[in-house]
Amino acid sequence: MTGGPPTGEGDDQGHPRRWAILVAICAALLVIVVDNTVLNVALPSIAAEFGASTAGQQAVLDAYAVVFSGLLITAGAFSDRWGRRRAMVAGLTVLGLASAAAALAWSVWWLVAMRALMGVGAALVMPATLALLMEVFPARERPRAFAVWGAVASVAMAVGPVLGGALVAVWSWAGAFLINVPVAGAAVLAILRLVPESRDGRGRPIDPLSALLLTLGMVALTTAVILAGEGGATRSPVPESGLLALLALAAFLRRQRRAAAPMIDLSLYRNREFAGGSAAVTLLSLGTASTLFILTQYLQLVRGMSPLEAGLASSPMAAGVVLGSVAGGRAPARIGPRRSAVLGFTGTAAGFLCLAASALDDSYLLIAAGLFLVGGGNGLAGPAVTSTVLGAVPRDRAGTGSALNDTHQQFGYALGVACLGSLLAFVYRSGLPGGLPEDARGGLAATLGHSESLAPGDRRALADAARAAFADAQTVSMLVAAGCVAAVVLVVAVVLRGLPPRTGAPPRTEPGQQEPPARAPGTAAAPSRPDADPPRERKPGEFAGEGGP
Repeated sequence: MTGGPPTGEGDDQGHPRRWAILVAICAALLVIVVDNTVLNVALPSIAAEFGASTAGQQAVLDAYAVVFSGLLITAGAFSDRWGRRRAMVAGLTVLGLASAAAALAWSVWWLVAMRALMGVGAALVMPATLALLMEVFPARERPRAFAVWGAVASVAMAVGPVLGGALVAVWSWAGAFLINVPVAGAAVLAILRLVPESRDGRGRPIDPLSALLLTLGMVALTTAVILAGEGGATRSPVPESGLLALLALAAFLRRQRRAAAPMIDLSLYRNREFAGGSAAVTLLSLGTASTLFILTQYLQLVRGMSPLEAGLASSPMAAGVVLGSVAGGRAPARIGPRRSAVLGFTGTAAGFLCLAASALDDSYLLIAAGLFLVGGGNGLAGPAVTSTVLGAVPRDRAGTGSALNDTHQQFGYALGVACLGSLLAFVYRSGLPGGLPEDARGGLAATLGHSESLAPGDRRALADAARAAFADAQTVSMLVAAGCVAAVVLVVAVVLRGLPPRTGAPPRTEPGQQEPPARAPGTAAAPSRPDADPPRERKPGEFAGEGGP
């Protein structure tokens, strides 16, 4: 299928094996999405085995998300030119091999390196998934295919902690990595057997230097934030990392302004809806990213749950995501995008307040309610904000807009783990008794490990003090997360102000542009639809585009 019109545009029947192809693509999607959350439940076990501090645990989580987001746009251009099937196979192979190597880790920093390599593989896979679905499905069947794709992504993200708990219970922490190997291998075989090759020689140019500068800046920034929580903002190498981040990101922006074909179209940020919606996506990811990172440690190390019990205890978030997403797909057309987003994010903020209060109550009910509200609020608000961001993008830049939306989300996740994790570490260390050695102050697991060497009375006193300090740190972190989401509520209330209660216009068209690409809700853009409604002129401030293809 190299060259020529994609199947689905010129062929009303689509590819004869399109539903089998969808299964293969969803298997690949499953691996890269689950890797965002499956590791959270395994972190206490990793910390206990390697003596990892809170900073080390943050680095293990963030290495994947930072590299993934930093390379996403370049990887999309690369797959368009090199071949989407080939990029998916290469990405899955890298991800599977890196996962196997991570399971054999001898130090936490080896885990960090392998997680970063897994992020490279994920970046190669993700952009090709929707592009290939557009190739093999006719326009009339794309909504169903996109719905399956979106359901797999949502459920995979939500059930990751439950799966992680089960794997740790059966295999130890290494199971969270080993599970990738057979799934990635099966996906590679299915893709090679079923998926046709596809490429677009007219796609965006590849700019390796821009990708390097962006990724370097993001890595340096998150490193500075993580290390600041351990030793303070003035302790080396925090200032050096911050300076490197500033220089790399400044050089990246300078290159984008001067390039004839920039990697990121900075002019998109002049649009109120795109800039405000993107800020909301980033702030929301920043606020919610550390929920499982903090809570799974609290459930296991403070409340004494096993990894499997902690994973199951996190399941209300999965239920909230699923139910909220169902309502969120319909709500903008009924009550308007502004009300949908404000209502959803208000529920998310309320969920964080419940989680903040849970440390004051031995009951599990507050934790369950908080997780359900966080997941349900995000699911309800997500389609309205994502549609606002992508609907504000002109048709000929829809692919760039979609990739930027994913980048904002992933980087917000990484920065959230860095910022709130560092706040957790700072508050926790401040609440510990004096006189502890430095290696016992790195995290709750390290402190509890140190307490085992003490006399029984001292052991219990230190363990109780450490758990109380962690509970206080969790309360502060969840209150700050609630504040981040409250800021999101204000942003979307301003950005979506004046939008009509019912929307459905396609993305806006500028003179001389092509028909709009079909896309799945909250996903990357796709080629143009022959069955699309004719465009109409947007009124000033009007919401452009609804979530469905």
